Amino acid sequence: MSRNPLVLVEDARPLVTMDADRRILDGGWVAACDGLITAVGSGEPPEMIAGAPREQHQRIDAAGCVVTPGLVNSHHHLFQTRTRAWPGAVDAELFDWLRTLYPVWGALTDDRFHEATRIGCRELLRSGCTTTTDHHYLFPRDASPELIDITVEAALAEGIRFHPTRGSMSRSEKDGGLPPDHVVQDHDTILADSERVITRFHDPSPGAMTRVALAPCSPFSVTPELMADTAALARRHDVRLHTHLSETRDENDYCLEVYGKRPLDLLEDTGWLADDVWLAHGIWFDDDELARLGAAGVAIAHCPTSNMRLGSGICRVRGLRTAGSPVGLAVDGSASNDTSNMLAELRQCLLLHRVIGGAAAMTVMEVLEMATLGGAACLGRRDVGAVEPGRACDLALWDLGDLGCDTVGDRVAALLLSPPLRARLVIVGGTPIEVP
Repeated sequence: MSRNPLVLVEDARPLVTMDADRRILDGGWVAACDGLITAVGSGEPPEMIAGAPREQHQRIDAAGCVVTPGLVNSHHHLFQTRTRAWPGAVDAELFDWLRTLYPVWGALTDDRFHEATRIGCRELLRSGCTTTTDHHYLFPRDASPELIDITVEAALAEGIRFHPTRGSMSRSEKDGGLPPDHVVQDHDTILADSERVITRFHDPSPGAMTRVALAPCSPFSVTPELMADTAALARRHDVRLHTHLSETRDENDYCLEVYGKRPLDLLEDTGWLADDVWLAHGIWFDDDELARLGAAGVAIAHCPTSNMRLGSGICRVRGLRTAGSPVGLAVDGSASNDTSNMLAELRQCLLLHRVIGGAAAMTVMEVLEMATLGGAACLGRRDVGAVEPGRACDLALWDLGDLGCDTVGDRVAALLLSPPLRARLVIVGGTPIEVP
């Protein structure tokens, strides 16, 4: 479809807005200008929409489709699409899984990183995801030092809204860390390139296609000094911070043995217990730590499939949300999930939490909130995650004519309860994208 600054999506059945009133509009429509939503309604759109004639809009017929905000993926490692179901890592828990895969990832070339990003972003778009982050912490000695640039170029070529995080690993095996020497970088190199990436790619404007965060990898692969200095650098440039934390019992044991404290105490000591931070996984927090996270406004990217695949544990999502922590959903890397299907992640989240807490432990709307508004909160964005005027026109159209949705009653719930669908169309910043 050609690009038109005026877009009108009509006849959604229904339109799930995720606005402040959580309206679900049968026969809903959405109008946008220059990538931002100008008006939302139901029934026949008016002849004039926000000062523009209806007939001048590029009209997209959503008949038969549930329309939702574009889903927001709050944690990924796109390079891992090159190592799905990898021998030796299939039945391993996190630390052994990493030891198996570090050497394989360390041999990836620039073109493989580019290819991995394009494939992962295409998968995400097919599953209704219009905004994704990428935690890229791996910089092999024989690859380009500017791998973030390669991933940005690849992601934007696919049309997805992109939040690369300049990750890092500085604590190798010789220093008591987990990764081998040839995939880590020194402290000064990391900080210099982090600043370069912010300067080149971070766009704070509403509707921006690219924003940057800084993301030291984990307590067992970076030093506390790097954590503290990265936080200071990020705050000088007003960008967000991201890391893995409390993913496994092994990580907790490592922190107690090496640092003499639990992961959250290490986080606080390095200046990271703050509302400009989001954490991946967040499984093994106790009650007091949940309260501290909520009081500080730290967000969590919940990765149910990856956590199940590696046997890591189950994030206490309801407890975190009750305490005040925003919670988003994430597919995580495609070597611990083995797909980048965001809609499948919603279904997994719903069913997992019902297994441990009963049918009332997680509702369809809660999961949709996490996959839209919760992900947007993780990324610090108020311009995505809902369908309302002023937000980016990021939408997913789901055709329920598939055999697996035959005779469904609740068409919104069917998105999570029926087999995961492929989006018929996604719209990113007002631009329709038909993903093959």
